[in-house]
Amino acid sequence: MPFVADIEVSGLCLGANVFGWSADAEQSFTVLDAFASAGGTFVDTADSYMWRAPGNSGGESETILGDWMAARGNRDRMVVATKVGSWPEHPGLGGENIKAACEDSLRRLRTDHIDLYYAHKDDPDTAQEETLDAFDALVEEGKVRAVAASNFSAERLRSALEISDRDGLARFTALQPHYNLMERADFEASLAPLVESESLACFPYFGLAAGFLTGKYRGGAVEGPRTSMVAKYLDDPRGPAVLAVLDEIAAGHGTTQAAVALAWLAAQPTVTAPIASARTPEQLAGILPMLTLRLTDDELRLLSHVSA
Repeated sequence: MPFVADIEVSGLCLGANVFGWSADAEQSFTVLDAFASAGGTFVDTADSYMWRAPGNSGGESETILGDWMAARGNRDRMVVATKVGSWPEHPGLGGENIKAACEDSLRRLRTDHIDLYYAHKDDPDTAQEETLDAFDALVEEGKVRAVAASNFSAERLRSALEISDRDGLARFTALQPHYNLMERADFEASLAPLVESESLACFPYFGLAAGFLTGKYRGGAVEGPRTSMVAKYLDDPRGPAVLAVLDEIAAGHGTTQAAVALAWLAAQPTVTAPIASARTPEQLAGILPMLTLRLTDDELRLLSHVSA
């Protein structure tokens, strides 16, 4: 089992971004039950999920996750990651905002601590010293076990780590980047070397490229809440080639394209565990095989070649 800081996590992190959006509370509970039954322990959410959805205002995903853990009495066996900084209700990474946002997340999650607390995105208008002081205070108070960064450039991530080391503050222990078979260049060029040199855990989001790598989007009109995200992959000449290789490898292993795509991601040397979401138990069943799927060196090289 992989670790972040001294926290053991499952090899697949369940993305809760669909909870309260394309999956209502009942559906979300069903997915969470199935994930836990399969041995999953690591769930990723954010205070901003899903404030843009019609009828929502933010915090819905955290609330659903908190209600589920309370109903199942399993908080102690779950590893909860959430984020601060991108919700208009609590924007940015100012010290007072981080403190207030954390309290609100704890309340919605119905817990006394957050296992992994991310800066959801960089805030160039706030001094990094102020941000890191605030995160450090939460760790000292026991409200947060470890802190991390999401959507940071290599330059800003390196700067944050240097400040934490200089000032003796809790340092970022993990990075959550946008990384998958269709989104490789930015991470691999600048962030991966830093993740490796600083021994950071890495939990890529959109591990299935917004569903494109499941193979369900092939030609024709794309419908659903992720239309704009998937459309660019359909127009990318690499798209059909990647899907064709996923088809071939999945058939050879008797598994799904989604499991193969996530297994490739998990096999990358700097990746600790990929993040993938599911709005139904059937979708979850399609990704869970990645936990035991081991691709051959030739299969990994082929996928890396066609997606380059």
